[in-house]
Order: sequence, then structure tokens, then C-alpha cells
Amino acid sequence: MNKKELISRIEDIEWEDFEVKEAKSNVPKSAWETVSAFSNTAGGWIVFGVRQISKKFEFSGVSNPEKIETDFISALRGNKFNKKIVPDCRKYNFEGKKVLAFYIPQRSSRDKPIYYGNTNKNTYIRTGSGDQKATQEEIEHFYRQSSFEEKDKELTKFTFKNLDSTTISFYRNYFNQVNPQHRYIGLSDVEFLERIGVIRDKKITYGGLLVFGNEETLSEGISNYRIEFLEISGTSYEDAPRRYDYRISSEENLFTTFFKIYPRLSQKVEIPFAISSGLRQDDPPQLQAIREALVNLMIHTDYFSQVNPRIRLFSDRFEFYNPGALPKELKYILKEDFSLPRNPVIAKIFRLVKFSENIGSGFHKMINGWNSHYGLKPIIDGDFDFYKITFPLVKSTTGKTTGKTTSKTTSKKLNKEFEIVKILENNPHLTLKDVAEQVGLSEEGVRYHIRTLKKRGKIEKVGGSKSGKWVVHNK
Repeated sequence: MNKKELISRIEDIEWEDFEVKEAKSNVPKSAWETVSAFSNTAGGWIVFGVRQISKKFEFSGVSNPEKIETDFISALRGNKFNKKIVPDCRKYNFEGKKVLAFYIPQRSSRDKPIYYGNTNKNTYIRTGSGDQKATQEEIEHFYRQSSFEEKDKELTKFTFKNLDSTTISFYRNYFNQVNPQHRYIGLSDVEFLERIGVIRDKKITYGGLLVFGNEETLSEGISNYRIEFLEISGTSYEDAPRRYDYRISSEENLFTTFFKIYPRLSQKVEIPFAISSGLRQDDPPQLQAIREALVNLMIHTDYFSQVNPRIRLFSDRFEFYNPGALPKELKYILKEDFSLPRNPVIAKIFRLVKFSENIGSGFHKMINGWNSHYGLKPIIDGDFDFYKITFPLVKSTTGKTTGKTTSKTTSKKLNKEFEIVKILENNPHLTLKDVAEQVGLSEEGVRYHIRTLKKRGKIEKVGGSKSGKWVVHNK
């Protein structure tokens, strides 16, 4: 039977993702890798007593289901893993063959990574339909994610003198204009920065460094810090006459960077002439939606990731790519107006000058504001280490417009592989780093997809590592 027939036979399971194991008389060692992968990614079913040969499945059955069930559950609830795992268990009898199914739930961000034995050797993630050993960068991401609210509150070694005085003055003038009666107005610069979370115990927090630091201090404190903004006159790199028409690659602090990028963004948004209460309306909902997305990126980016936040303006869409996952599934954020910024110090600084909403209402503002003018909803999708907000300008680029975060990793994997193939087909001399920048993955992520494509015979590298080129086989 094929996959569809297998699913129809075990029809009481919601098959988001699954892995079959023959497990004739014992729990196979590969099951532990799958448990780690499902726990760290989106959850899934492990089915014992099913043999897979190529794309075909057959019920092989387990010879001692009671023993295997006991051994498996005892290991999950015992000391095999760094956290106790409680699976959902099902039993089946197909043509006299006993089959066991165990649902492994996704763990919360605070529990990850889930591993057995050694962290670096036995931490796995689910990519497409397979278990992959997590890279060191992915493991570090899990640990940063587990302390979601804490990193930008941590203290650096820097002090007030390492901040940019021009940015502080600019911010305070802006603050005074929008909060003319605020109790902070008469404070000294140091007192003011202490009140808003930039300075604590005479040291600068990471959040304060990101918003007010000078370039030299920022590059020393956060080695990979940079925000990319690209304008591309095409629907992709492939159909654009140039790689980009305009670029900002900012290593300046976030407040300065905001005022470098926002004017370019606002020029690209349609703002029809409109009068409200006798005055021209210069801040319509669609412009507010884009401003919210820019601030959202600055507030929720994982600045310690090896991937940089990126904004790309194509001819048919705007894309905001945020390294770092959402704290919760989007449907819960929207339903509950849930607010948990990755960088609470940065969030407070921007909210004090009325640049952004709380996270839940901010997403509503983006979705409703864009839809009110363009008749299209932003597409919000992502994975365990990023999320992307796409604002479509024309219906043909969106397919289904939805505010639902997708968890179907198989289709995402195929989309990424297709994107990589097209990039290499048009630019056969690109390095992995170049490809990673274009598809929004880490170099390790691109390397994984390259290995998969090579195995399938879709691509090959001809020539040396530096002078060689990629060849795409369209078969």
C-alpha cells in the first residue's frame, strides 16, 4: 500500500507527520532520533509494526506488543531523555498483525532542545520527512528561545559613554513631542535611560545597545549585527534585470536604521489622496500596517542568530524576514492578543514613542490595515527558527492569502529546494553563502538541501570548489 492507503487504514489519527518503524521484537535505536526530532519540531506519530520499502508500506506487525509498549513508554518517562515525554498511545490489529502508534507532542520553547544522552550528539530536528541531527547553531537557537524574554535584558560590559549621543537626543525630542506631559521629560539622560531599561547598575543592556549604541560598540557587542533592505524590480532575483536596484545594509543602531528604511518603505505604499475632518489623511491603515511590520521585525528579531533580518521589496510583494520564531502559534496570538516580545526592552522603547502595538494587536493592525486597501491579507509563515510576513500587492502571487502559520514542513522543504534549483540554474557560480542570503536560510540549511538534491540527481558540482560551477539536471 502507498502512503495514502496507509493513512486511510489508520483513519483515527490526524496525520500531520509520521515515521514508521518495523520494530519486530525490540524498540529500534532510530526511534530515539525521531522522538527528539518530533519533540523539537512540530510533533508527530511513530508507528511500530509497519515496514517501508521505497514508497510502499506493509504491515509487518510486532511480535510482543506489550513488551515493546512498556519498554518505549518507560524510556520516555524515565531518564532516557533530558525531559520526561508523555506520548499518546494507540493499538491496532490489521490482518492478525499487531501495530502500535505513539504520538510525540511538540515541546514548548522553554523545554527545548529535547535530546538523549549528549546534547551535541543526540539533538534532532524534523526536516521534510526525515530526522536530521541539529547543527550547533540550531542547538544554540533552542537555548536562546528557551529564555525568550531575557536576552535583551542582559547586561553588556558597556556604559553610558558607549551610546550614541545624537540618537539619544533625537529619541528624547521625539518622546517629548508625543508625550508632552510625561513624568520622564525632566530627567537627565542617564536617569531617563535607566527608567526605560537601557541602563541598569551603570551597565548597558543588550536592548539598550541595539537601540542607542554607536556602530563601533554594536559591532563589538553583537558580531553579526546588520539589517538588510533591498528593492528588486521583479518578482524574484531570476526575473529582475539586476540583483537589486537599491540597498540599505545598516550596521547602525535600530532607531537610526528605522528612519533610514521607513521613508523608502512609505514611498512604495499606495496612499490615495483623502480628506478627514478637513485635513489630508497622510497615515492610512495600509501605511500603518507596513510601519508595524518594520517595528515588529526590530522588536522580535533574534539578533544572536547567524542570519540577519531582511526586508525585500519585489514588484508584486513586500517581505519581512525575522530570524527567530514566534513565541506561540499565530492563531493563538490573534485570538488572545497574546503579547510576548522577544526583546522586551526594545519593545518598550518603541512603544513609548507610539511606534508599535502589543504583539497580538500589532498583527491585527497589519492584517486588517493591508486588507482594507489592497483587498489582500498578509501571509505569515515560518518554522522553528524564523517567521516571514509577506504583504502581497497583486492576487496572482498569493494563492491562498492566510494569516495562518503553516506547519507542513514537507511542502516548505520542496519549495526551498525548488527555489535553490532555480537560483543555481540562473547563477551556477554562486557560493553557499550567496544562496543562503537569497533563500533566507543558514549556510548549514542550504548545505542540507544541496545534499538532498545531489542524492536525487537534480544538481551536481563540476570543477573545483572555487572555480567550479553548479549543473542542474532537468529530469
